[in-house]
Amino acid sequence: MANKEFNGNLRSHIIRLPELIQNAPGISIFGRTIRSLVFTTDIAIIRNCNADAVIAVYPFTPQPIISHALINASDIPIICGVGGGTTRGKRAIAMAQYAEQQGALGVVLNAPTDNGTLQKIHKRVEVPVIITVTQETTDIQARLDHGASILNVSAAANTPALVRKIRQHFPDLAIIATGGPSHESIQQTLEAGADAITY
Repeated sequence: MANKEFNGNLRSHIIRLPELIQNAPGISIFGRTIRSLVFTTDIAIIRNCNADAVIAVYPFTPQPIISHALINASDIPIICGVGGGTTRGKRAIAMAQYAEQQGALGVVLNAPTDNGTLQKIHKRVEVPVIITVTQETTDIQARLDHGASILNVSAAANTPALVRKIRQHFPDLAIIATGGPSHESIQQTLEAGADAITY
């Protein structure tokens, strides 16, 4: 049975993520199932899309005022980038704590994050700690041992292959993955074993 749908005049032109993403198994975070994530910090997009959540990662030093603005403006959950690249150590830990206190559904760390910082963040927040994986050489078990709850696989065209490899070794692990630019690339990523798709 199809869902009943309502579209008002002013919000009838929202950004609709590809429907096939709804075939993803999903990840349940505090009782909320997440299948689709929009990758943006643009408040206009956040307010006008049908994603289940936002993954707000940006190439600048994370700042509490940015996560605060996004969380306050959004009507869907926000997963906040808290560093791990240029922003490391105590600042990344503080950012994770700020994000949680402001209402973030989770925090995401960049691939260069060292395991020590990952572990310290895991011990200080209750929300899921998501670690980005960009290379096949990443020691996934070490990431899990140091507190990663969810993987965020982002390896460009190699994403489906990397998801498949991880899934073979970790069948129960929650995996978010970038879907790529087409229906075909999204389908490949889902078939490889992604639980949720970033678009």
